[in-house]
Amino acid sequence: MSTLIAAEGLGHGYHDEWLFKNLTLGINSGQRVALVGINGAGKSTLLKLLAERFPPLEGKIVKNKSVKIGFLDQEPQFTEGFSISDHIFSLENKQQQLIKEYEELIENPNPDEKTLNRLYEELSEHNAWEYEHEIKTILNRMGITHLQQKISTLSGGQKKRLALAKLLIEDPEILVLDEPTNHLDIDTIEWLEKLLTTGQKTILLVTHDRYFLDNVCNTIVELDGGKIFNYNGNYAYFLEKKAEREASDATVLHKNQQLLKKELEWMRRMPQARATKSNARINAFYDLEEKTKKKSDNQSVTLKMKMSRQGGKIIELENIAKAFDGRQIINDFSYTFKKGDRIGLAGKNGTGKSTLLNIITNQLQPDAGKVDIGETTVFGYYKQGGLTFDPKERVIDIVKSDAEYIKMADGSVITASALLTLFLFPPKKQHGMVEKLSGGEKKRLNLMKVLMQNPNFLILDEPTNDLDIDTLNVLEEFLENFPGILMLVSHDRYLLDKMSDQLFIMEGEGVVKIYNGNYSEYRLSLEQPKKTEIKKPVEPVLDIVNTKSTKKLSYKEQKELEESEQSIEQAEAKIAELTAKLLTIDAADYKKIQEVSEEIEKQKALLDEYTLRWLELSEN
Repeated sequence: MSTLIAAEGLGHGYHDEWLFKNLTLGINSGQRVALVGINGAGKSTLLKLLAERFPPLEGKIVKNKSVKIGFLDQEPQFTEGFSISDHIFSLENKQQQLIKEYEELIENPNPDEKTLNRLYEELSEHNAWEYEHEIKTILNRMGITHLQQKISTLSGGQKKRLALAKLLIEDPEILVLDEPTNHLDIDTIEWLEKLLTTGQKTILLVTHDRYFLDNVCNTIVELDGGKIFNYNGNYAYFLEKKAEREASDATVLHKNQQLLKKELEWMRRMPQARATKSNARINAFYDLEEKTKKKSDNQSVTLKMKMSRQGGKIIELENIAKAFDGRQIINDFSYTFKKGDRIGLAGKNGTGKSTLLNIITNQLQPDAGKVDIGETTVFGYYKQGGLTFDPKERVIDIVKSDAEYIKMADGSVITASALLTLFLFPPKKQHGMVEKLSGGEKKRLNLMKVLMQNPNFLILDEPTNDLDIDTLNVLEEFLENFPGILMLVSHDRYLLDKMSDQLFIMEGEGVVKIYNGNYSEYRLSLEQPKKTEIKKPVEPVLDIVNTKSTKKLSYKEQKELEESEQSIEQAEAKIAELTAKLLTIDAADYKKIQEVSEEIEKQKALLDEYTLRWLELSEN
């Protein structure tokens, strides 16, 4: 495989602080590389350097001049005054210009027949019909239909999809993609996976979507502590090898700490002796101290917020309906929330997921129906757009504006500064300006502000956008143990599968379907062929008797059958008893809730076992 692009001795940083130095990285033809690392490690900066958006402070990017790079920024920029059509179709490409003229013409309800005939002939002459179909497929998948619309009127998500559509149409030699799945619904993400893995495409991407990463990429590059670590395999392979590396690092760290302790004792000896000490040994001490400090500071986000007490009544939705501009978004939907609900919202973009959330939280009034919110219900609403922070405000002041001291899950009280430290904002960043934070760090700060409210009804609307995978793992661990109500909107299938056991599916035209199960189970149910019931003619009783198995149960099996029936009844009664008990436990008593929940799962497993054996015996 030939190397299409390489970084040699690369170094870059901001605000007098290096993100990385002396990095070397090569990307070969046909490689599909995922760049992973914590927020603030420099992933987006490295992508922009490799896409030649600006020069590095040190080192160089090497590539053949004929190799074309397509770059998808997190926040794409567009030419002022351009329409969608102006941006999509290149002036240098004759086929694209013919397609542009044709697509714009057929948008007109009364197209000029003479011009239309001419375009038919020219498109055939330039073999552009297949290309026109490909372009139209990509645009439709991205929800782009009105080519004359001005880009300035589009939302942030629509702009991101437009930028991605243009790259896919251009099909450059190297695709450099920064969070390509943001603002895409799940159907479109699955379509994009197939497109990117067709042929020998060369891709470098940053994504938090672990299913997407695992399905698309064959190489993982981790940016950690300013260094590059390469893993030739998928995401599962990367996790295995990273665990091995970190175990080795822990051993090295322990040895370094022991050596540092000895060196520190040596350095603290009498000041008179200092002049005679070896300069090389002194320099080695400081190098060792810096390395050990960096490793020791490599911590993870800690989420342990307190939850407000939750009463018996949570929220009741009664026949709610909502429409905009004559278009029905929600129609006659009812649901009573209960303790332990973990609900995922699924549906294509524009079907009304955010509308439903805004109605539930009383930020939007339904056109019909009633929303009855319990007195003890405390919302924590992490919105897709996030909070707007003053870029010139200090990070710590943003937190202190809510509270100087925060109560944690274990009852302890900590300062705003200590809480920021738990969320991986060291003192230097706490006292720095918001403008110096990365996109992912701003999202993490937003999440922290939401959890500070100690909610018992947590709503997360696309929480994974721009968060690093390490932070997502910690968030998932927190959510798994969160005893309140969880509602989740996400295009991240991994998160939906792990965190929800029930779905509200926004099917469009106002229909909200309730499905008991996670997203993968739902998709599997759609893919299974529908079984049509065939009515069989009623046969004489004699025939039925003749075709029935004549095998009789032994005495032992007959006794086991009777015992199975009793066991099933006992397990069902126990589950009902434990479920009732769960509803009476104080929401703050996490340990008791967990114990009872585990016992319910144990009883359910036994019930399945008894039922399966009963079926086996009763069929004989």
